[in-house]
Amino acid sequence: MTLWAKQSSTDREAAVFTVGNDHLLDLALVPYDCRASMAHAEMLLSMGILTVAERDAVFMGLKEIIALHARGAFPVSVEHEDCHTAIEHYLTAKLGDTGKKIHACRSRNDQVQAALRLFYRDEVGRLLAAAAKLTDALKLLDTTKGHIPMPGYTHMRKAMPSSVGLWAGAFLESMQDNATLLKTAAALLDKSPLGTGAGYGLPLPVDRMLTADLLGFPALQLNSLYVQNSRGKLESSLAHACLMVMADLNKMASDIILFSMPEFGYFTLPDSLCTGSSLMPQKRNPDALELVRAKYHVVLAAEHQLTSVISNLISGYHRDLQLTKQPVMDALSVTISCLGMMASVISALDVDEASCNGAMTPELFAAKEAHMMVESGVPFREAYHRVKDATYL
Repeated sequence: MTLWAKQSSTDREAAVFTVGNDHLLDLALVPYDCRASMAHAEMLLSMGILTVAERDAVFMGLKEIIALHARGAFPVSVEHEDCHTAIEHYLTAKLGDTGKKIHACRSRNDQVQAALRLFYRDEVGRLLAAAAKLTDALKLLDTTKGHIPMPGYTHMRKAMPSSVGLWAGAFLESMQDNATLLKTAAALLDKSPLGTGAGYGLPLPVDRMLTADLLGFPALQLNSLYVQNSRGKLESSLAHACLMVMADLNKMASDIILFSMPEFGYFTLPDSLCTGSSLMPQKRNPDALELVRAKYHVVLAAEHQLTSVISNLISGYHRDLQLTKQPVMDALSVTISCLGMMASVISALDVDEASCNGAMTPELFAAKEAHMMVESGVPFREAYHRVKDATYL
């Protein structure tokens, strides 16, 4: 039975359609909803709605659910709709009336938001840890191979001298900016929505700061209606931060694919990170890098889905917002996996110093030659044309 069951029955097709795949997505949220429910039970105790014995029984039941979930033994079915219903049903079956009390002073709307925000907080932690492994790999590449020269390119043509260190450093600095962006997005989401009901407050006075403190939220989302209006909006900032990470990984993957081509030979990928061909025995394909490059577009689509779903809605909750959950989860999981893959690639990347040195052809030094003339008093534009007219160009 759903939490919102009414006297007349709901058409089975309509029920399944409205649930969608939420019952599957919500498997990731079970421990987070349990944590939020513990904080809520503590608040209900402070209000006199639960006794100490009832609070303790709820805690025990929620801890059992967390343990079952960890073993993959806590199912969430279509009939449940989501993990929140499954958890309440478990508590009610186990504790009777005590289990029925847990939803007092709470809407599924703020309950969903609380679980999601706790989940996002942990996922951002995983993202930052994965990003740190990539930055460590880039730092090591710079330390060990950074001195090796290589051509710098503009317009896909040789431009000026560069180095492995300059290449690695560009991504390193950008990843540091990405970390700032991720932390900013996380800070926007790190506010407690609990105690706002379905967007218009609750009939009884609740201690919102108590639940916020218990869950480690540093602040409250103050306006109850904004809690609902912000759903999808704040998640979009997180998806956008993921997209900026993926933009760097897309470019990094493209560079390595190009520079590891035999025609360039600057970088060499280990066999362990390459795949083969079912037809051509000689092939060593950079499939992992190609998939990283493509998955930028997966995250781009997720961000677009988020911003599209939340448009054209009046203030308040709408079922449309159910469809904001999966794109954020997809953006997070794809970005974390791609960061891990690129950290492995950078750690195993070999630089062919001879090929890099051999590619440092004279035209790369044209701008330097012109500026050497400038130092001796030749106007830059004249020096530019003298070098441009040189026979080796």
